[in-house]
Amino acid sequence: MRLIRGKKPAFESPEKDFTLYQGDSFRLLKRIPDDSVDVVFADPPYFLSNGGVTCKSGKMAHVNKGKWDRSMGIEEDFQFQVRWLSECQRVLKPTGSIWVCGTRHIIFAAGFAMQRLGFKLLNDIAWFKRNPPPNLSCRYFTHATETILWARKDEKSRHRFNYKTMKALNGGKQMQSLWNILPPRKAEKAQGKHPTQKPLELLERIVLASTLPGETILDPFAGSCTTGLAAVRHGRKFIGIELSDEFVDLSIRRYGGDKEARFEGILPSADWDSPTASLPV
Repeated sequence: MRLIRGKKPAFESPEKDFTLYQGDSFRLLKRIPDDSVDVVFADPPYFLSNGGVTCKSGKMAHVNKGKWDRSMGIEEDFQFQVRWLSECQRVLKPTGSIWVCGTRHIIFAAGFAMQRLGFKLLNDIAWFKRNPPPNLSCRYFTHATETILWARKDEKSRHRFNYKTMKALNGGKQMQSLWNILPPRKAEKAQGKHPTQKPLELLERIVLASTLPGETILDPFAGSCTTGLAAVRHGRKFIGIELSDEFVDLSIRRYGGDKEARFEGILPSADWDSPTASLPV
């Protein structure tokens, strides 16, 4: 599915349900028509690559994901959020919604930008990571959560929420805004690693919560395209934008491996949730 005018995709699946563009998000988002996307999922840069350290395999390691993850200062970082969020708001349909994932480093700026732009905030979801890396300095609590903001286009719009599906996934009880989900499993990194890769289970939940089969999901910071894999597994259409050559190649490999697994029947059926009625609120 080609929504970005005047730009050839870096990759498009034969079924045209997985389309990945390479380039700068700000430039390419401007080429997407108004009111054309059902849902946006965004995992923007966290601006962590500023000389800090983290723990990898029990050892201290410097945080250096790349230039795209370096802070530009408080004011410029905030304007970055305003710029990409305003474009996503423009392309969302009146029934659409947006999910923004982040840590304390950027989530408050993103949330404030969303308020300034007139989004209607619906939930702040705490994603609890059951096995986070330890805190080596022993001067802070171990960082074990990320926040996901869910919002609709504006106060007057009507968003889609598949309440019955979420309740069924939660054993017949209303699903809460605390999500206990493991980080990406080893098999999800079989084709290669992305430094901020999200677990497939997380994206599948988001896809099933806010879209119907056949609808379109946009990810303006696609990374290794976990959003795209979750979308096509459940009969949705995916449009991704990614700047890096390395991660475009990784995404294409992941799509190929995931499609092969689906063809062989290893993965669950993609249409199990299709009878669920949508309940706009």
